[in-house]
Amino acid sequence: MRSASSALSRPLANAFLAGAVLVALLPLLLVVINAFKPHAAVVANPLSLPASLGPDNFVRAWSGGKFSIAIVNSLLLSGTTVMVTLACASLAAFALARRKIAGWQFITVYFLCATTVPIQLFLFPLYFIYAKLGILGNFAGTALILSAINLPISIFLLRAYVLSIPQELDDAAFMDGATPFQTFRHVILPLMRPGLITVAIIVFLNSWNEFLITSTFQKGRDNITMTLGYLSMNGTYATDQGALMAGAFILIAPVIVLFLVLQRFFISGMTAGAVKG
Repeated sequence: MRSASSALSRPLANAFLAGAVLVALLPLLLVVINAFKPHAAVVANPLSLPASLGPDNFVRAWSGGKFSIAIVNSLLLSGTTVMVTLACASLAAFALARRKIAGWQFITVYFLCATTVPIQLFLFPLYFIYAKLGILGNFAGTALILSAINLPISIFLLRAYVLSIPQELDDAAFMDGATPFQTFRHVILPLMRPGLITVAIIVFLNSWNEFLITSTFQKGRDNITMTLGYLSMNGTYATDQGALMAGAFILIAPVIVLFLVLQRFFISGMTAGAVKG
């Protein structure tokens, strides 16, 4: 009975996974297919294959969405957010994992609760402060907000990863005369690389796809990001679905390439950090 049940469950599991992959990839496939088709063909049959693979839609989308400026701004904003988040989260995770801090359970619960607080509650006071300081449209200022949003989950993930690193390594470093910061810098941090890459990917994706914060604080035509550039196409190219699909492909292509390049580190970081909680 057990072998028969196992033989039946494996095909069902494979079928379920195949269906999940199809559901996840079908929208991306439709974007790619329709990015090469004119507006009339997209409206007539979105599921049909393109007659040719011309770059006309991509040229119009690149110009209409101002992606030459937006991609630089998005990389700058996302990169700054990732660096600030990793610097703060790694230090906080090391302290929470290795030091006996009174009430650390409440701190952990606080970080978990912070992930559920809607950012809309802080938009008005933050905008008022940024306007008074004159830093609206400043990438560093916007990156600080995005870093604060991503810090709770980043600290939580990195703390779990630090806990999976043997405590004996810290003790050996202390016996050799290393300070706590030297132990963190030269022993723990190199071993945290898969976890850091995992968090970096998550934070980068969140920052790249972020719309509410960037639309509020990134004022000015020269400060638009990829999401804001794509939004600007809706007015000019509302009747050109082919160009809109090409713009969507330009928006998501860097994210897909990044994940494909770093997926090995992402998976290893997620599984390693799940050893201890």
